[in-house]
Amino acid sequence: MTDQITDRVQANVLNRTQPRVAADAFVLAGRPLLPGVRLADTSRFSQDIWHLKHAQIQRHQSSLVMNFERTPEQFRQTAKETVYTLMVGDLPPGCESIRTIVTIRSYWTGLRIVLAWMAGRGIPAVSAITSADVEAFARHTDGLRITQGTRDSYHRALRLLWLCRTKISDPLAFDPAVVVAGLQQDKPRPATRRTRENATDRIPEQVLSPYLVWALRWINDFADDVIDAHDEWRQLNRWAMPSRRRRGQKPIGRHQAGRLLGRVLNRYRAEGRPLPGWQGEVNRSHLGRESRVDRTSMGEGTQAGKMISEAAAELGIADATYLRAPVRGLLDGGPWRGPIEYTEVEPLTRMLQTACYIVISFLSGMRDSEVKHIKRGCVSVWRDEDGHIVRRRLTSLAFKGEREETGVEATWIINASAQRAVEVLERLQPARRQSLFALLPPSRGYIAQGEKNEARTTNATNADLIAFGKWIDAYCHQTGRDETVPLVNKQDWKITTSQFRRTLAWHIARRPGGVIAGALQFRHLRVQMFEGYAGTSDSGFRDEVEAEDAIARGEKLGDLIVSHEFHSLRGPAAGEAESRLAEFERNVQFHGKVFNDEKRLRRHMNRHDPHIYPGEYVTCVHNPDRALCRRSDGAEGPSLPDCQPLRCRNVALTSDNITRMRESLAAYDHKLAQGEHLAPLIRHRLNARRQEIADFLAATVGMSGHRDQEAS
Repeated sequence: MTDQITDRVQANVLNRTQPRVAADAFVLAGRPLLPGVRLADTSRFSQDIWHLKHAQIQRHQSSLVMNFERTPEQFRQTAKETVYTLMVGDLPPGCESIRTIVTIRSYWTGLRIVLAWMAGRGIPAVSAITSADVEAFARHTDGLRITQGTRDSYHRALRLLWLCRTKISDPLAFDPAVVVAGLQQDKPRPATRRTRENATDRIPEQVLSPYLVWALRWINDFADDVIDAHDEWRQLNRWAMPSRRRRGQKPIGRHQAGRLLGRVLNRYRAEGRPLPGWQGEVNRSHLGRESRVDRTSMGEGTQAGKMISEAAAELGIADATYLRAPVRGLLDGGPWRGPIEYTEVEPLTRMLQTACYIVISFLSGMRDSEVKHIKRGCVSVWRDEDGHIVRRRLTSLAFKGEREETGVEATWIINASAQRAVEVLERLQPARRQSLFALLPPSRGYIAQGEKNEARTTNATNADLIAFGKWIDAYCHQTGRDETVPLVNKQDWKITTSQFRRTLAWHIARRPGGVIAGALQFRHLRVQMFEGYAGTSDSGFRDEVEAEDAIARGEKLGDLIVSHEFHSLRGPAAGEAESRLAEFERNVQFHGKVFNDEKRLRRHMNRHDPHIYPGEYVTCVHNPDRALCRRSDGAEGPSLPDCQPLRCRNVALTSDNITRMRESLAAYDHKLAQGEHLAPLIRHRLNARRQEIADFLAATVGMSGHRDQEAS
């Protein structure tokens, strides 16, 4: 082993004789706390269980805890000192990026696993760990069925005991990274994604399509029914026995109970409606909620109980407890479902909230943390002088890449469907609730969370997304519809919150056909998003789209190379295009094959991008000195929306481009053939535009057989 490493060292006596952290020190000192939380109520260093929820500003995160009782006794003090160093922000060199609570908690998890393994090896102290121990641990993890990323996280956690050596009482005596690096030199490193590459799966279009179509149906067609049922449920639930007991409300007298129940039963008679049922019997609890009478006042031997029996004999008993809220939503011209039961309100409201999440997340490009922090009144509309909507802006908080731990205000451009989803959420949540993704009143845990009910966690939303897919399948099977979520590789697709942003970037870059691209106008959304996305936030979404653009361009350029069509390019920049593509082919070594490995193609596009941009009508061979378009953001590449293809010297034409231009000429000819129906000015403009295209094609590729004179 290298001479830089000491095989066996003694504990650092100087550090071990001095307490490094006061026992009553607050581990959350210096961090922003949630509203209403006092520092005096937070965890102290001497405690073996640290509760971190008081400083978790992001509402969608699960409450985190660090339990040092699970740390071996000989390492506990040092482990707590290490984590405390990171928590209070006293960061030594090498730890500058370890700032957020979630990141620190992740490092702690890895460190706990490492120290537990070291304890099993019989090591008495951190300072007694040797290079041989680190080597043994590395070989141990190599034998585990875990990813290389997980192995690396263990090694990074162990290295904290070296990086924090001036802050802790029992530090590691050497840098374990040197040992690990030496071991990795002796074996090939398994292929992993580069750190800056997006490793998130993209939702397959055949899965995304039913999810998005049904989510839009929920917010456009079903939402009113669910919200009406939810409003009725809330009024009834207020008089349920648990709610009455929480308010300390005493049961009313039997005489008054009979009078109130009589009003409800008379309403049932007037409507000719059977009494609510439950397991074949009258649901007395529901009648109690409706009449605001405690169920105990309606027993069999009471006057109220006798009234219920008489009404049941007269009206009958329903097979379930149905709400009065009508179902008006239509699907294919008929009601989308039957009457809503009292017990169905919880799953229906959860599905509606999930549908709103799908629409907002996918059509905005927001991260899960950003979606979860939208509040009532978050959408603003900008109209022109004629009252037409120009932009819809959604304001929330952005966290990733921001220096402020509490997040910064940011703005996203959305479309009408996303705005509708926000409006549905505002109606669904109680008026006093500001957070639109907080737990809903029928949800389990709503009462327990009380005013701290801020947002559903990421894990909960992931479970809701899977449940939404199962609802789609069950509903389609029940109604005989062929719109289920298909399997992918014979398995259910595990959809998660992080996949929507990646998928939107892919669709904007690729603009594929089918129901999704056609319905959502990705090209239009692209321009809107890029003009106003994340006003004060470095969102990175534009970078993700342009990275997808590069992959799409690489695939198209690969097709040109393999087919050798680049030798037949026409137009002002055809020669330069051939030269660049030949150089691109030499660098990426196609050898008659097109890359089908996205990772390799991304790498080669980063290194050898020929800056050729295939388009529908022209192929841009970008040279900024000759370009007639200019990007307002100062980035490289053309501004395709401002392209002037008939005048720019950066233009080259493939056979597909020529075909599309000729089709465009034919379309102009068809319009001009209706000459008697066109105003003179419109006819003149159409003819002038048609002649420009014809002249360009004639000069570029030759247009024998096409008329070049103005149509008479």
